[in-house]
Amino acid sequence: MKLTELALLAVGLSMDAFAVAICKGLSVQKPGWKHYLTVGLWFGGFQALMPTLGYLLGTTFERYITSVDHWVAFVLLCLIGGNMLKEGFSKEQQEESASFGFRSMLPLALATSVDALAVGITFALLPDVHIFRAVGLIGAITFCLSAVGLKVGNIFGLRYKSRAEIVGGIILILIGVKILLEHLGVINF
Repeated sequence: MKLTELALLAVGLSMDAFAVAICKGLSVQKPGWKHYLTVGLWFGGFQALMPTLGYLLGTTFERYITSVDHWVAFVLLCLIGGNMLKEGFSKEQQEESASFGFRSMLPLALATSVDALAVGITFALLPDVHIFRAVGLIGAITFCLSAVGLKVGNIFGLRYKSRAEIVGGIILILIGVKILLEHLGVINF
């Protein structure tokens, strides 16, 4: 997987965290460096941890699914992307608390990084993925975009939350389609 594809994947994965960080930004009068660091570490840390766990699961069961790995990657990325699109087009608003404590941040970090677990499984099935570079980039990009999301939410409100989820969903679906088409020999990038 090329660095540009990996960066796009990281941006797509981080859109859930970005959207939640926007909501957290709504709940803070004046965010300080501690707020930015907390949001970035929780979301970026879990976005790096979950694909690592997925990769370990995927390598454990790789021999059982190598004949259909491209389909697994395609289906997982499309399901994740489709769910993000559904959330992006949804009219429901979620209420976020102003707390940045363990009890508030842990469930949010877990919820926004579950899709990264599935991506980690996909990484195990792809021959050219360097897992440490991949999870480092995913974690770093999520850290930065979460901090930016906190500021955006504080300044602009919910205006960009849905758009972020829609963009993230489209990116993940396109990467899934590209993996499938490459394996089928339709395209060769």
